[in-house]
Amino acid sequence: TFDDEAMVITRHGSVQMGVATQTPNGLMVATIRDAQSRSVWQLASEILRLSDAARSGKATREELSGATFTISSLGPMGGITSTPVVNPPQVAIVAVNKIEDKLVAVDGEIEIRKRMNLSLSCDHRVVDGWDAASFMQTLKSFIENPLRLLSA
Repeated sequence: TFDDEAMVITRHGSVQMGVATQTPNGLMVATIRDAQSRSVWQLASEILRLSDAARSGKATREELSGATFTISSLGPMGGITSTPVVNPPQVAIVAVNKIEDKLVAVDGEIEIRKRMNLSLSCDHRVVDGWDAASFMQTLKSFIENPLRLLSA
């Protein structure tokens, strides 16, 4: 995270993953604590639990604060591209967009394949563009090979 007033970068020892959730009271970011130590199944369960709590107004202040990185999904709204806005003091946010069928050339043949755009916004005072691109390549690799998530 980055403190604008003190001009201080804080490197956190764990990932507090924010999950943007639309609620009757507007967009809220629920926080999954220590996301890096959870399995994909645990993450999915916690996303559902926190999203339900946020939508029903039962999420605690702690559950809605402290994220170090946020994931936002515009896919349900039909969004195919987006420019997510970094929520200070966080320094990055990734947006997942709608999955679409696209015509793709494969070995000289045209096939219909699933495609999805990802968008990453970063605070360049803290995150180097090369590192951000490397992160996106890694994320892309996991999405294209989901079995890797089960062994990670």
